[in-house]
Formats: sequence, structure tokens, C-alpha cells
Amino acid sequence: MGVWKQTVAALSVAMGMVGCAEEVTDAGPALRSGVAELAAPNGRNLNGRNLNGRNLNTPELGQTLVSVDFEGARLGPDTLSGVRLEGSVFHGAAAGLVLSGQDFLGARFTGNLGDGGTVELRVDSVEPGTGADADVWVYGVSFFDTAERLWKPACVAADGSALGAIAVSGRWDHRQGVEGGGAKVDDAGRFTFACEGAAIAKCVRFGYRPWASTADGQSLADHHQACTRMVRADFCGDGTSYTEDGNWVNLHDNVGVQADSEAWLHEAEWDTDGARCFTQTTRAAQPVSCPGRTQTASCGKPAHFQTGTLLMSEVPPTP
Repeated sequence: MGVWKQTVAALSVAMGMVGCAEEVTDAGPALRSGVAELAAPNGRNLNGRNLNGRNLNTPELGQTLVSVDFEGARLGPDTLSGVRLEGSVFHGAAAGLVLSGQDFLGARFTGNLGDGGTVELRVDSVEPGTGADADVWVYGVSFFDTAERLWKPACVAADGSALGAIAVSGRWDHRQGVEGGGAKVDDAGRFTFACEGAAIAKCVRFGYRPWASTADGQSLADHHQACTRMVRADFCGDGTSYTEDGNWVNLHDNVGVQADSEAWLHEAEWDTDGARCFTQTTRAAQPVSCPGRTQTASCGKPAHFQTGTLLMSEVPPTP
């Protein structure tokens, strides 16, 4: 594999005063449908602390969009039934018709916020994947700001521009510093609109599609979750990030998704619960101490892939 560089944008879901949104017309971006041309990732990667977006300190009420409900989805005047994801593609039915893919243009969903509130979401664009990313569809998603009575992008880059989202089954525990923080929750009734550039979507782009399998039939779901821990430097597996946006990290596995492209310093071994071990050379600005986790010179040995390690990370040598 070659070297691919990606700059991490700090993302936000900046919400207004949220609740049950009212119907509005002629507000927000025009609905569109198209094809996204996105390069396949591999090799060296930048990383950031975001799991699925960062709350920005804006004049609006900053909230995290933690999950989205399948139930209650609507398309125009019709209630959608049997809504589900196959990979990142929506399927369902309405008014006696079977719907899938681009049929969900204009669909409305209820999003769940970190403070327990809800917000109305709208699918404004549907971009089918192409080539090696044919199973990765990207959605333009907006939320209804009840304070300003406007539709606004749900995924926003640091410069304020709108970003797409990948629909991923299940949800994540967004808490930090507690048992279960950062964990994937297999909730059949909910999914995640994962903002591009943050960890959940980033790990899909790295090739760890949680709905896919390797050539020999091994699910990549656990590799995807281990990747979200690695990207955020969640060494202790409690949702706490020990990295800063822009730190370099090299990621590799033994299932043929990411190869070791750099002769860098071993940092850590990863599974779904965080770092199985880590060295004294980490991205953290200060020493990391995790109960039950060890710092050992043997961390990073390829043989550990056979004993439960899913991913390994490396950092550049200090100049």
C-alpha cells in the first residue's frame, strides 16, 4: 500500500433549542442526488480526538448527535416502515412501495442528543459509493433549528462548511472517563450518522467497514471498533482521548486491510476495549496511566495478532 494523508477537521453538530420540530417549507439546502468520488485510504494517517463530532462553542446550543431512530421515519406525507441499513444503504417501505438507496432522498428521522433531547433530521443528498468504496454511501444531513426555524448542516467542518455522513448501524457511548465510554452499542432500533473526518467514519474510510468481512469471512466489526479507540488514542478504553488533532500515527493489521508502511516507533496494540498494551512512546502529551494496562517492551510484536490484538499503531521518531 502507498502513503495516504488526511487532515482531520473538527466537526460539530451545533443545535438550536431542540424538541419536536415543526414542518417548514422552502428552508434549507435544495435536495440533490449525486455520486461522490472519494479516494480509498491506506498507509500513513493523521488522527484526531473526535468520535463522531466535536461540540463547538457557538452562539447556538452545542450538542452531540449520539444516535438516530429507525422508527418514526417519514418520507413526504408517508411513514416509512421496516427501515434498516444494509451496509450503509437504507431500505424500507412506504405507501405499499419498496424503497432503497436514493429513494430516501428527503427522508426525515428523529435524532437523539447527548442531553436526552431530540432533533428532526432531513436527508438532503444521497451519494452512492463508487469503485472500491461502492458500499460506502454518503448522505448530506441537516437538522431543524427550532430557535431560528431553519435547516442547518448536521455535520460541519472547522470552517463552517457542510460535511457528509455515513450511516452506520448501532450507536456509540459518548461518555468519557467511565466504564463503557467510547463503546459500540449494538442497538437494532438506532443507527449513527457518522460525520466524515471523525473517528467512526474515518475508520470506515480506512477499510474497516463494520458491515463487511475479510476474504476468509472474518467480520470487520471488531476491527472498526478497535480503530475508533486507536484514532482517538483511547488507551484506557473509557472514552477518554489522549491525542490532539494533527498527530501522526501509522496503523496496521494482519487481515490485509492496512499494511505497515512506516519504520516508526511502536505505540500500542488495540482491541475493542482500548489498548491491550502501550509503550512509553505515545501521542499523549503526558504519561498515560490505565488501571490494568501495562507498558512493556514486548508491546508491538507481530505474534500478538494471534492472541487477540486487532490493530497496532506506531508514531514517528522524535526529531
